[in-house]
Order: sequence, then C-alpha cells, then structure tokens
Amino acid sequence: MSEPVIVATVQGEVEEQQLRAFLEANGIPTTVRGEALRKTHSFVLDGLGAVEVLVAPDDLEAAKDLLARVDAGELELADELLGSGEPGASSA
Repeated sequence: MSEPVIVATVQGEVEEQQLRAFLEANGIPTTVRGEALRKTHSFVLDGLGAVEVLVAPDDLEAAKDLLARVDAGELELADELLGSGEPGASSA
C-alpha cells in the first residue's frame, strides 16, 4: 500500500474537519498528521498547530482539482457539507 501524500496543510480543528468532510463527501478518504501539539496543548499559532491533510496517491489529483475549484469559486465547502445535492452543485 502506498504512503498517503499531503494535499493541504491547515490550522485549527474547524478548518481540518471542514476540509476532510468536503473531500470525504466527494469520495476521497483522508487522514491527518501533525495534530499532537494541537490536541495536547491547543497550539494554533505560527504554524505550531498545523495539521497536514493526507490522501492516497491515487486520489491526489482529484483532491487538488476539487480544492482548485473551491479556490476559483466554482464550489463552496459549506454547500458540500450541508448536502445541497450533487457534489459541486451551487445553492445560488
């Protein structure tokens, strides 16, 4: 089995959960790495609480494409999490 690869680095549990839920709602399983300091000491300042969101190498391009579509305004993370219909459907 291939080692997971980093698709994004985020700060804070809310951002981590939102990103993971978005990717997983689109069929891309995720894991995280680097959450020990945040969990034990609540560090989120200056990168100390950074968490790497990881996906399987085979899912990397699809995950990057989805995140690029979010950055371009084509998708919204909230739409995906609220179940507004098909993945990528806009509620506007």
